[in-house]
Amino acid sequence: MSARTEGGSTSEARSRLLGTATRIFYAEGIHSVGVDRIIAEAQVTRATLYRHFKGKEDLVLAYLALADQGIRGQVEAVRAQGLPAADTVRGVGRTITEGIRSDGFRGCAFLNAAAEYPDAAHPVHQAVLAHRQWFLETATELLAQAGCAPADEAGRHFVMLRDGAMAAGCLFDPALISETFLRGVEDLLRTRTAPA
Repeated sequence: MSARTEGGSTSEARSRLLGTATRIFYAEGIHSVGVDRIIAEAQVTRATLYRHFKGKEDLVLAYLALADQGIRGQVEAVRAQGLPAADTVRGVGRTITEGIRSDGFRGCAFLNAAAEYPDAAHPVHQAVLAHRQWFLETATELLAQAGCAPADEAGRHFVMLRDGAMAAGCLFDPALISETFLRGVEDLLRTRTAPA
């Protein structure tokens, strides 16, 4: 069966595979899901999977790349609004709470993947570290622009607040966790901003 008969085009088959893998990996975990299930639910052949991805690891890396693009897009959308620096930080915080409050929220895709791939040399773990380094640098830059000092400490504090909210948000009341996180962001902006 060709990729065309499976969905109209090669890119549609790839998108379907990645969409299916993303949904299942995020909801159920990476190691618990085999390629046979992804193939069946995406309604493609094994040959189609291997035409687009070298194997499961390649599919996992594509899943994380898609998650990374989504988060970068959210941050850039907030930045593009041209808000004052502190309001940009608040806006990024709100995108985090929107995720926590969304249906099917299961925590941070990257922290979940790191737990399943603890070997720091593994390509999946490396993808997690690369995303988290970008997020830390971005948070630090935004907080520096908002006048927080020292900015590197403020950036680490923001990331830790976010990580805690992501973990708690799938265990407890997402609305309460979201409110608590946003209060933490306000406290961070208030206590770390240098006096004028």
